[in-house]
Amino acid sequence: MFKNPFSFEGRIRRKEYVLSLLFYIITADIIDMAVKLSQATAILEIAYIPLTWFIIAQGVKRCHDRGHSGWYQIIPFYVLAMIFINDNIGENEYGANPKGIGDHAEIDEIGKDIVK
Repeated sequence: MFKNPFSFEGRIRRKEYVLSLLFYIITADIIDMAVKLSQATAILEIAYIPLTWFIIAQGVKRCHDRGHSGWYQIIPFYVLAMIFINDNIGENEYGANPKGIGDHAEIDEIGKDIVK
């Protein structure tokens, strides 16, 4: 979990996405409190740059898991869909299923059971 969190490539599961959202919310709140309590607000506000990059990258990877482009995350309320709707089974154009469900070996085993 959390392999290459700043990368826009690949797919992630719902669990990792929800944990990323919680990390983002908690960290943003901590930065907000530090900015309000400090005189050096400009320096502290720079911390938002990697934090924003992180949450956008995680959102793109979750969109990829659904088989969509990362641009889908700008659709209103699509974040809720990414939290509650399950992923695509098997590989898609963005990579293998992070759960390992629907990979080629599993499909071959299912096919053998159907043939029997």
